[in-house]
Amino acid sequence: MNNVLENNYRKYFAFAYKMNKEQIISKLPYSKPFLFVDELLQINENGVEGTYTFNENLDFYKGHFKDLPVTPGVILTEVMAQIGLVCLGIYLLDDKFDKSITIALTSTEIEFLKPVFPNEKVIVISEKIYFRFGKLKCKVIMKNENGEEVCMGTIAGMITSI
Repeated sequence: MNNVLENNYRKYFAFAYKMNKEQIISKLPYSKPFLFVDELLQINENGVEGTYTFNENLDFYKGHFKDLPVTPGVILTEVMAQIGLVCLGIYLLDDKFDKSITIALTSTEIEFLKPVFPNEKVIVISEKIYFRFGKLKCKVIMKNENGEEVCMGTIAGMITSI
């Protein structure tokens, strides 16, 4: 579809058009080494599922812990926030999201159940609790490749203009 046709189509069918998964990831305000989203498996107005694989060469493994590297809880929380809150927020805002908008983390309540080691792939499953008055709150679960829950909880953020 050419750009003019696509823009007209989008305006006419604005109620049905949403960014695709790749467009959402491209709008994330992060870059490596702090981008913790590899793939979005599915996304809709009620939630999102995405994956990330922890490369063994990430800097934090050098010191956490020296002889048995384990992914820090704060990094697990960040992965859940990037996939479960920021990606969903970008999707919900759709064409209203631009460089002047940011999604700032406001609160977390996370329970850590199992360690995540280097080279492990995790899946984050997020379910929207509410999105109103510029605040998005989600229930999030992170699972390892065996389907075991490694952490879970709630994450909230505010949509703000820079």
